[in-house]
Amino acid sequence: MKTLCVILCVLYSQIIFAQNTKKMEDKSEKSMLADPKLKEKLSPEQYNICVGKGTERAFSGKYWDHHEKGTYKCAVCDTELFSSDTKYDSGSGWPSFYAALDKTKVEEIKDVSFGMVRIEIVCKKCKSHLGHVFNDGPKPTGMRYCVNSGSLDFEKK
Repeated sequence: MKTLCVILCVLYSQIIFAQNTKKMEDKSEKSMLADPKLKEKLSPEQYNICVGKGTERAFSGKYWDHHEKGTYKCAVCDTELFSSDTKYDSGSGWPSFYAALDKTKVEEIKDVSFGMVRIEIVCKKCKSHLGHVFNDGPKPTGMRYCVNSGSLDFEKK
């Protein structure tokens, strides 16, 4: 009986440790979006997109019809997310890419808002909302990363 109590105590302490560690990680990741200076860095529309999970009107963003060669980066934390080499005209009115530059830098989250089931994409580093990903894109991946221009900055090659 004593052994069982010791095992249960050890397991319980490991669970509590894991939960506290997760809370600390979540807090540090979200702290970038909670930074009051972010409102100074971003335009009101960018802030609504990146922090408020908003969207810009189709065919209105600065990158939907953008054709320069370079890298698209997170507007909040400057993480490199997409390459102009994978950008294509999806006809949707938003910048579209068939692949992320590094898939580990874009997090996918199930989104059931507005009565739809979609996959939201956020910057893995800062959790800034980017847009959504769909499986109706071109070869070679068949994916369409549909991204708000307001969530991106561009670095020309």
